[in-house]
This record gives sequence, C-alpha cells and structure tokens, in this order.
Amino acid sequence: MSVFDIFKKLDAEKAGNAAQPVEWLVVGLGNPGSKYEGTRHNAGFRALDAYCARTGQRIDKMKFKALAGEGMLGGKRVLFLKPQTFMNLSGEAVRDAAAFYKIEPAHIIVLSDDVSLDVGTLRVRPKGSAGGQNGLKNIIYHLKSEDFPRIKIGVGHKPHPDYDLADWVLSKFTADEREAVDAACRDAVEAAACIISAGCPAAAQQYNGTRLKQQ
Repeated sequence: MSVFDIFKKLDAEKAGNAAQPVEWLVVGLGNPGSKYEGTRHNAGFRALDAYCARTGQRIDKMKFKALAGEGMLGGKRVLFLKPQTFMNLSGEAVRDAAAFYKIEPAHIIVLSDDVSLDVGTLRVRPKGSAGGQNGLKNIIYHLKSEDFPRIKIGVGHKPHPDYDLADWVLSKFTADEREAVDAACRDAVEAAACIISAGCPAAAQQYNGTRLKQQ
C-alpha cells in the first residue's frame, strides 16, 4: 500500500465526522483564467487540480476571494484554497481564511512553483523567506509571519540569465516536462498530507528531491 493510499484510507475513515473543525489550510498558488492554465507559475493550482481529479475532492466554492473546498487530508479536516486574486495578491485569501477559522501560520501549507529547482523536484520547508516568489511574499506580508510550511514544486531554471523571469514563469511546460511535473504535483499533495500527519521533518525526509533521486 502506497503512502497516498494509507492517507486516503485514514481520511475516508474520518470523513463522516462533519462536525470536525477545519484545522489546516492547504493553499495552491496560481493565476486564474484559461490563458494561465499549464504555465509554470500555476504549479500550485495544478497540484490541487490533479488531486481533485484523483479523489473527487471539490474546490469550487467562491469564499475568501478564492475557490475553496473542505475535505480530509492526513487525517484532519482542511480547507483547500486556490486564490483568485492573481499571484501577487494571494495573501488576501489566505489571511481571510486563516482569520475566519482561527488557524495559525504553522497550520497553513502553501504549494508553489520554484524556478530554482529542476522540473519535477520537490522541496519541503517548515518556514522561510519568499525566495523571490511573489505569492509567498504577499502571504508573508498579510500573515505578518514567515513561519508557515511550504512545498515548492520545481518548474525549471530560466534558459539563460538574460531571459525575462515573468516570461519564463508564464510559459507552458513542454511535452517532455509534463510527466515529471505531474508526478511532482501528485507528490506535493502527498507531502502536505505527511506534514499534517507526521510533521515537516518527516515530509522533507521523504519528499525533498524525490524526482532527482528517481532519475
């Protein structure tokens, strides 16, 4: 039985307890609209969309300036969020949802793209700076804290140093890259479940650099 199957079984066993409060936020970052689908910057959206396709989870209610949906992950009730404010204002949705559910930063997991990582590589971090990612930067600003877990999905380095970063993150994955990034997006939600059930160190040990290790 895979790690994901174990988490899914645990979630199914607890799913009937509708009275269980939301204890975690799992936030996928991206830009709304069809023109941004499949772009590198939308890796967080891609991870949650893939999870929904695999499990039937719904993230389709407009709340907190985001598409939202409650579900079980890692044995806890979570609110999945896809902010609809565009990347640079992602923190508004996270701030409002966190305030409503009284969730501390340590229970907010953010899935985002990372241009410093090879395509398909994951990096789990318990906290830290934005590292140039504007969605993370805005979340830090609105939460007034860097102390939230994040799962970075590698989308590849710029082809050369002079290449415009905005053009790069808004470019689409090539056919050769899609298999690796889709596997990383699947693993990213598994890593979020692992953070919830076992903590960031366990998730980092299992998932950091997973795609590189398999190559």
